[in-house]
Amino acid sequence: MACLLEAPLRISVLSEVTATSRHYVDRLFDPDPQKVLQGVIDMKNAVIGNNKQKANLIVLGAVPRLLYLLQQSSSSMELRTECAVVLGSLAMGTENNIKSLVDCHIIPALLQGLLSPDLVFIEACLRCLRTVFISPVTPVQLLYTDPTVIPHLMSLLSNSLRTQEYITQIFSHCCKTPEHQTILFNHGAIQNIAPLLISPSYKVRMQALKCFSVLAYENTQVSMTLVNVLVDGELLTQVFVKMMQRDQPIEMQLTAAKCLTYMCRASAIRTDDSCIVLKTLPCLVRMCSKEHLLEERVEGAETLAYLMEPDVELQRIASTTDHLVAMLADYFKYPSSVSAITDIKRLDHDLKHAHELRQAAFKLYASLGSNDEEIRKKITETENMMDRIVSGLSESSIKVRLAAVRCLHSLSRSVQQLRTSFHDHAVWKPLMKLLQNAPDEVLVMASSTLCNLLLEFSPSKEPILESGVIELLCSLTQSDSPALRVNGIWALMNMAFQADQKVKVEIVRCLGTEQLFRLLSDPDTNVLMKTLGLLRNLLSTRPHIDQIMSSHGKQIMQAVTLILEAEHSIEVKEQTLCILANIADGNTAKDLIMTNDDMLQKIKYYMGHSNVKLQLAATFCVSNLIWNEEDGSQERQDKLREMGFVDILHKLTQSSDPNLSDRAKTALQQYLA
Repeated sequence: MACLLEAPLRISVLSEVTATSRHYVDRLFDPDPQKVLQGVIDMKNAVIGNNKQKANLIVLGAVPRLLYLLQQSSSSMELRTECAVVLGSLAMGTENNIKSLVDCHIIPALLQGLLSPDLVFIEACLRCLRTVFISPVTPVQLLYTDPTVIPHLMSLLSNSLRTQEYITQIFSHCCKTPEHQTILFNHGAIQNIAPLLISPSYKVRMQALKCFSVLAYENTQVSMTLVNVLVDGELLTQVFVKMMQRDQPIEMQLTAAKCLTYMCRASAIRTDDSCIVLKTLPCLVRMCSKEHLLEERVEGAETLAYLMEPDVELQRIASTTDHLVAMLADYFKYPSSVSAITDIKRLDHDLKHAHELRQAAFKLYASLGSNDEEIRKKITETENMMDRIVSGLSESSIKVRLAAVRCLHSLSRSVQQLRTSFHDHAVWKPLMKLLQNAPDEVLVMASSTLCNLLLEFSPSKEPILESGVIELLCSLTQSDSPALRVNGIWALMNMAFQADQKVKVEIVRCLGTEQLFRLLSDPDTNVLMKTLGLLRNLLSTRPHIDQIMSSHGKQIMQAVTLILEAEHSIEVKEQTLCILANIADGNTAKDLIMTNDDMLQKIKYYMGHSNVKLQLAATFCVSNLIWNEEDGSQERQDKLREMGFVDILHKLTQSSDPNLSDRAKTALQQYLA
């Protein structure tokens, strides 16, 4: 039978099955309805708080029989209600119990029960559904299979405080995707649930609030609608503000702060609105303090990090509120030293939350330090902060590693930190280790950080180069993930900037011309731009230009032609013309342009383009080709004069753009010298 537990488990449980358990199930099959009812009531009393008894009854097949009785129209309303109560009690057991109930199709049976006119029975069905749906093992999609279910649940909301509590709890647990948000929104979730925020029942208010937090999360449509909702004549945002007051339960304060945070991030509320700056942000900072439970501190820090992530002003305000930067240092002190803990339960609790606390602190530090130099300095000067980040990079928990590398990435945007604390703590070593074998989301953050460590003013650049990083970065450029391809090529671009010949040759050798040209036709514009940037950095200083063009000139010219002919953005074409200008600066490399009439016509075309950036880059190219002090300049000048370049240069001297007219005048002077 589908709802029985798997064989090995069944044998071990069956060995403990007692005669009484069997007796309870047998009574469900009695021909006398009164005895069946009494049997169900006795079963209800026997399973309360007894997980062993629950497992026994499930194994003995009580669930299909209870569901059968619950669905029979011949069963009395009392019997059907008691069956729903027992099933709800069985669902309160272990996750295996829930799996068995779901396998027995309990959800469709209970949803069918909601069509009954009897309120007590409906409440019992809803209570059981609530218990099943809040379990992590229940597929939430089962709520959306039948399109009539959501509208029916909405219609039951007004029946009683219990239906309100259970239905809103089901919604808040089963709203996991943008599709779910849309379904609930389209069926009137906002107007149906908003009045519940002023319900006399705390449980109903709380569940309604949770509903709004999951509906508004990353959802502009919902958030924009919520801003204009009135509850008993008061704007919803003001209702949320009242719920954040210190005299409200912490759970309510936190959830109301989440609602306003999500509405703000969805651009429904401005970041400088007083309800954010004066109410939401201080409330979330308050949640980070020592007097709160560890789980509240985690939730407070993570929500605060999310609130201010894109806004430098909020980051500045938060960094000076209640000594937040120092307060977060306390998140790393769990579990407390074992000697200080006499209570084993407390140690277990601390251990369980230690990872989450560190993760939340790293996330919040990352958010705080993402823009402001002063805040970054404050963070790195917090006790043992850099050591904590370094050890965070090698933690067993993937979530902590990701948060630590996010924090490091945020701090690596600071020139000052790259030159000081990053160098002092040899941060590049654990970072390189992390890059060897990590999931994509960690790799993206770690490789972004590496890009910053490879900037020319970073003291870490040299030791990283010596550690054989080029191969690692070249392999990233072959990733299926566009973000990893961008980071791989970006890091190589930074590495090639003003690098010596040896490094450049190694990059070209390791990347290989085939891969380089594959990247030049990458569908992702960011990848293309960074590859052009790499090429531009490789083709700088004459000996390097001539050497690379002598071995790869044909392919490079081909790639440049393709890009200039294709439909690309102004930025891409400008970068490509700058590469051409670099080639034109080589001693022997410039011949590859001069002997290619097609390419010269392209340069001429871009000199007359409507975009000044492209005109500038093309004119720069001509300037390099005709520069006087170089061998063969006379022949090159004559050829370009014949092709009509001089006339265009004369025109450009009249340009309204001062840079362009100056560049054209400089080029013309080569003809006069």
